[in-house]
Amino acid sequence: MASSSVAPSGSVFRRPLATKGWGSWLTTVDHKKIGKMYGFTAFAFFLIGGLEAVFIRLQLAEADASVLSAEVYNQFFTMHGITMIFLVVMPMAAAFFNFLIPLQIGARDVAFPRLNAFSYWAFLFGGLFLYSSFIFGGAPNGGWFGYAPLSTSTSGLNMAYYGVGLQILGISSLAASVNFITTILNMRAPGLTMMRLPVFIWMSLVVNFLLLFAMPVIAVALFQLTFDKVFFTSFFQAATGGDPVLWQHLFWLFGHPEVYILILPAMGMVSEILPVFSRKPLFGYAAVVFAGAAIGFMGWGVWAHHMFAVGLGPVANSAFALSTMFIAVPTGIKIFNWVFTMWGGKIRFTTPMLFAIGFVAMFTIGGLSGVMHAIVPHDAQQTDTYFVVAHFHYVLFGGALFGIMGGMYFWWPKLFGKMLDERLGKIHFWLWFVGFNLAFGPMHIAGLLGQPRRTYVYGEELGSSVERWNQVSTLGSLIIVVSVVVFIWNAWKTYRSDEIAPHDPWDARTLEWLTPTPVPEHNFDVIPTVTHRDEFWHRKYAEDDAGRAVPVPAGASEDHAAEHGEHEEHIHMPDPSYWPLVLSAGLPFIGYGVIYKSIIWAVIGLVLLLTGVYGWQLEPVAEGDE
Repeated sequence: MASSSVAPSGSVFRRPLATKGWGSWLTTVDHKKIGKMYGFTAFAFFLIGGLEAVFIRLQLAEADASVLSAEVYNQFFTMHGITMIFLVVMPMAAAFFNFLIPLQIGARDVAFPRLNAFSYWAFLFGGLFLYSSFIFGGAPNGGWFGYAPLSTSTSGLNMAYYGVGLQILGISSLAASVNFITTILNMRAPGLTMMRLPVFIWMSLVVNFLLLFAMPVIAVALFQLTFDKVFFTSFFQAATGGDPVLWQHLFWLFGHPEVYILILPAMGMVSEILPVFSRKPLFGYAAVVFAGAAIGFMGWGVWAHHMFAVGLGPVANSAFALSTMFIAVPTGIKIFNWVFTMWGGKIRFTTPMLFAIGFVAMFTIGGLSGVMHAIVPHDAQQTDTYFVVAHFHYVLFGGALFGIMGGMYFWWPKLFGKMLDERLGKIHFWLWFVGFNLAFGPMHIAGLLGQPRRTYVYGEELGSSVERWNQVSTLGSLIIVVSVVVFIWNAWKTYRSDEIAPHDPWDARTLEWLTPTPVPEHNFDVIPTVTHRDEFWHRKYAEDDAGRAVPVPAGASEDHAAEHGEHEEHIHMPDPSYWPLVLSAGLPFIGYGVIYKSIIWAVIGLVLLLTGVYGWQLEPVAEGDE
């Protein structure tokens, strides 16, 4: 809650006080509001990226079709990949990080609230900057991977937008990673040791360390790409002494940890959902945690398996083939632990549980086809075919998006104070599940039959069966569209409902469910003292002589509070601020200045950026401070 003191009126540095109304969303530093802003923005980009995918599928439904021209197809498939990775899955995870991390560790907010707001606005402006390329001459068209020399030798500034746009998004991710790491390590509630942390928090910690170390790598590569494209340097131009393979090393040194940046948050969500609806603790908690950390470490040693077709030589290929097979071990440990969590449990097949089970099944399929690509001859055979497209969609859609959807249904009551309709939720799941498998399963076969990826047409000489499987994929994509419409209808219906969700509708286990619904601005009236893993569960249940869970008498939580010294505290929450928005608004203008070599645009951007920096520094820490 904001301080009641007020700074002198008329001061440019007077901090805004509004916590309600549309204007408050522009200046908020509340982690819960910022989490929702991430979620809504990422979902809007999901609809845009999904629309691009539908056009791609309509184009490929028939051999030699002409729904899209070659140039538009290149822009759509490039922007679809960029959108789903950088503007949907990553910010969706950030939405959950924002909303859940303080609540699950018993904190009132993140460590740096204004930096948190800056991260969101930089993400939004980075996404708008990338999509403004459609208006200003053409969107990126060299694939989300931006392979040189294709990315540097094509005419137009399409790939310059790619270089600068991803740079802005990287700034957002770096700022967020520092914030979340600091929050988790320093702001845990008393008694919440590392081995009592929810698995989602552990996976968040691993992901943000991955971001912290991976983003600088791609930042260097993007600077070089931008300079090659705009200022005609030759980092990746072989004809003038550059090395195009250098791009692939830098990109995949970032790109493979990026795969785990995308999937580990979903693994964390599933690790929270499965125990609740199996009515059992997570099987092998320590194994799941250490497997997640091991994936984070080992993810740095497998990047060259994306480059087996480059010609790195037998020694390098063999080494990276082995490391790629090894990384399947911690992933397999997680899968076994999830299965044994459900084994013998009193399973409730709610919508979040269905999505969690779907995640385990679909991600396992994607993981198995990934292990197949660790075999160098097999990889060489499948490189640049639709088999690879099928593989990574089973990992990123079947994995990350299934997990995120499960997380949405699970935490919706805390996010919005209302329950999504279970019947519509299950319809959504089954349409999503069937559509997904129809859309991406056939791509395995089309790839094995020789259909190349990244081409806007395929010839009739590939045979009628390839065309038939593509038609099945297109049908699947349209079913996914229907499933998304059902989800939107469910969300709208819930929004219009007057029914408030109970505080603990799922009989959950972790601290966020200790808070009332809707969650107050300060999260907890009293910071909880933690004495167990799954603290909230242990406040609700004790064990009888046979080890069975029995509810504790009403009021036991209050007894717990008195026993462990929890008492009312003075609460002071950070005030809103204009400056994160002003500072981040300068970034796209600087980007336009670089791309078009325009001093005017660059100066406008620098003025906004410096104004934001000085305003941030000079405004009072809290309204009323001198």
